[in-house]
Amino acid sequence: MVQRLTFRRRLSYNTKSNRKRISKTPGGKLVYLYTKKKGAIPSCGDCKRKLFGIKPARPKQLMSMSKTKKHVTRTYGGSRCGTCVRQRIVRAFLIEEQKIVVRVLKAQAQKKKAH
Repeated sequence: MVQRLTFRRRLSYNTKSNRKRISKTPGGKLVYLYTKKKGAIPSCGDCKRKLFGIKPARPKQLMSMSKTKKHVTRTYGGSRCGTCVRQRIVRAFLIEEQKIVVRVLKAQAQKKKAH
């Protein structure tokens, strides 16, 4: 005959927070062991791809983890992926270049007006 299992906590519904697995004790009894939720791998804020080099963890675990496990040593590390950071840098550079070009054209137009 199969042994009946009872919940060890008050929550009796099959929810995400009430996941459990069956385990056999040294006394041969079957009991429920409650499993913890898995941590999500952080994703890039721009392109939504998973970030590499960062440990997936639940918020409470993240609090006690060291900074080196929560980010990579790069600008926007732990928030944006390398590709998006590169795009940002290139975009900023091109905008600055465009400003310089506009300034040069204005100066040339002023010079032409003066002649």
